[in-house]
Amino acid sequence: MADLFATQTDETRAPLAERLRPHSLDEVVGQTHLLGPDGALTRMVAAGRLPNLILWGPPGTGKTTIARLLAEATGYRFVGVSAVMTSTADLKAIFAAAKVAGTRTLLFVDEIHRFNRSQQDGFLAPMEDGTITLVGATTENPSFELNAAILSRAQVLVLERLDEEALEALLARAEAGEGRALPLTGDARAALLTGADGDGRFLLGQVETLFSISPGEPLDRAAMAATLQRRVPVYDKDRDGHYDLISALHKSLRGSDPDAALYWLARMLVAGEQPLYVLRRLVRFASEDVGLADSNALTVTLAAKEAYDFLGSPEGELAIAHACLYLATAPKSNAAYVAQKAAFRAARESGSLPPPKYIVNAPTRLMKELGHGAGYAYDHDAEHGFSGDNYWPEKMGRQSFYRPTDRGMEKRISERLAFWEQLRADRQR
Repeated sequence: MADLFATQTDETRAPLAERLRPHSLDEVVGQTHLLGPDGALTRMVAAGRLPNLILWGPPGTGKTTIARLLAEATGYRFVGVSAVMTSTADLKAIFAAAKVAGTRTLLFVDEIHRFNRSQQDGFLAPMEDGTITLVGATTENPSFELNAAILSRAQVLVLERLDEEALEALLARAEAGEGRALPLTGDARAALLTGADGDGRFLLGQVETLFSISPGEPLDRAAMAATLQRRVPVYDKDRDGHYDLISALHKSLRGSDPDAALYWLARMLVAGEQPLYVLRRLVRFASEDVGLADSNALTVTLAAKEAYDFLGSPEGELAIAHACLYLATAPKSNAAYVAQKAAFRAARESGSLPPPKYIVNAPTRLMKELGHGAGYAYDHDAEHGFSGDNYWPEKMGRQSFYRPTDRGMEKRISERLAFWEQLRADRQR
């Protein structure tokens, strides 16, 4: 059976990521914990014999490359397949060929979690008698996706998402191969690395696109985004009067003018606006502009929606007016809205940073052995019900998104947060 990952005959037609695949293990970036001087794979290669392995890690971190280079470094015959494209009959043919091969066979199975339980059981005997050495690659948690029998016969190695240093090394390698620098400003180059989210293959795909254009000058962040990202659909704005009136209602509510708000509400309903559209905007306003200053605002607006559904027009419109007046006279805070936008921005920019292991559940033995859940402080057992632990990714540090105002209920929330912050500072001394 042909090797799925065999080198293409015409390298000029291969994608950039394929052309830049490392030729030796010391060229692999970002996995120093496995391939450094004291790494597990380094010791295996030095011994000249490989155990069955499961390589668990995010996309684009080098699982396929590492498997192929392990075979070359230890003298194994390499056979690579994908679980998506391989049948049970294909596997039987591979096992039969391995039995008569003149050398040890490393069978690399990409996306091994795609095999069902019965197909996974088919690997057990060939693994047990040494017909093959299995190296499986998966982006999914092996504890949940692979049979316990396979896990008992294989060592699980965790690959890490590529950090900025590793991604920069890939960029430098691509530029050296092309003989020219990427056509980007420094800010755009930094954005390119961030957008890769630890995926080297994705990064090189983006780089290939950038090398295919010939700009007159380096692209800035905006120009690069326009080149690489999909076009954003244009929003239909052909009903200007409709949007002008809802804007007037929203701003009257925000300005705490109940009479003006009620007027614009009436203008919309009298003109035949759908009441449920108005209610949706009121529900949104309750979270965006009132927020935790008065959490009942959200309850009142949702109750108005239920009342309108129950009563219909015209009786149900009184419930809409009720909600409108409540929102206009409520204390205002957009702190929740600002916090949400800041948190979403941080989530996009930070990518897939993992949480600290001590706040990750460990329902399986493998996860416990990897340190998940170790050292977690149960807050209910701490004084004041507050442990002061750090719940942020190690490489990110604490952030401040939610900053309550001194209006309404948020004044009490602000006092509570300040108390906890003081406890946290005291316990870190």
